Amino acid sequence: MPFRHWPGRALTALTALTALGACQSPPPPTSRAAEPWTLETVRPDTTDGIRVLVLHDMEGLSGQSNPQTFFFGTPQYALGQTLLAADVNAVIEGLYQGGATEVHVVDGHGSGNPEPDVRRDMLDRRAVQVVRDSAFDAYVDLVAPNAYDAVAVVGMHAKTGSGGFASHTYTLGIEFLIHGKTITETELVGLSWGRVGVPVILASGDDRLAADLATMPWLELVTVKRAVAADSAVPRPVDESRGDLTASARRAVEKLVAGQTQAMKVTTPIVTAIRTVPPADLSVLDGVPGIDFKDSAVSFVANDLNSSYHGLTRLVGVSTRAYTGVLFEQLRGRPDWNRLSADYSRALQQRWFDVESGRWKRPESAVPPPAKHHGFR
Repeated sequence: MPFRHWPGRALTALTALTALGACQSPPPPTSRAAEPWTLETVRPDTTDGIRVLVLHDMEGLSGQSNPQTFFFGTPQYALGQTLLAADVNAVIEGLYQGGATEVHVVDGHGSGNPEPDVRRDMLDRRAVQVVRDSAFDAYVDLVAPNAYDAVAVVGMHAKTGSGGFASHTYTLGIEFLIHGKTITETELVGLSWGRVGVPVILASGDDRLAADLATMPWLELVTVKRAVAADSAVPRPVDESRGDLTASARRAVEKLVAGQTQAMKVTTPIVTAIRTVPPADLSVLDGVPGIDFKDSAVSFVANDLNSSYHGLTRLVGVSTRAYTGVLFEQLRGRPDWNRLSADYSRALQQRWFDVESGRWKRPESAVPPPAKHHGFR
């Protein structure tokens, strides 16, 4: 969450509705599959080696108890980078011990840093960082047959409402539901790679994540800390946690080779929903014809996981527009609020006048697009 998602993708409701138009409506969103997904035992062909993708987040790290460590630009972020590299390297070591022949690392956090959250100078030299010439989504755009034999996720967090350290799903105030079941980002990764029969074999994070992932009993799961609240945790001794990361990563590869891991196959068509809690909000869609809004959630049906995921992310863009409510709460408490409010009203009116008069031109982006892309930003 990463947080690639702070403060959210500012998309309009029209954009979201357009995206959902590609999703089929029957059966009605209230119907659910008997099982949200099925499990398929995996035994990869290892004659040409074992390739593993490590996708990392940054909220479920060993030795971490301060949320400021995963926000780019804070004084504590440098410490977070050190903790992240140490955990990822511990996993890489274990993967190679277990028989992996190639390990790639992709940034699944997206703190806002224009560079990967894992610094290259800190990363195990045997690993290759995933970098592309064009932007990509680390959850869905790397999925391809025969690209990898397995995926390991490191530094993950529990889902929204789990009471974990920095627990969330995709971004603040969001829940993703597949066939009525609320999922974690780890399960989302599993469902995404399950499309090509690739299993998630290892995950690390806090104790609440461990409870959430009872749905994936084949996982090598490393609990690195106990959550106290969303902004505090009690870490285990880091040497102990990282030792477990290495040992578990080794076992995860050995279980993969032995056919003791499973890929997650989502049941289609997919009844998909996004539910919001503050600071996100989707109530703006309540009462719109054709929109199934109930209990703070919007539901739709998609033919496949790709359509389901992209429909969800566009609705995230709608729901996170409510974040500005927190901004206005802060501004109203300022002594110059009346002046700020008047300036805002005049600017809004002038924008209207300029657009209607043909004088306004959309400003170019102040930040040039990066030449290389490393995952979530």
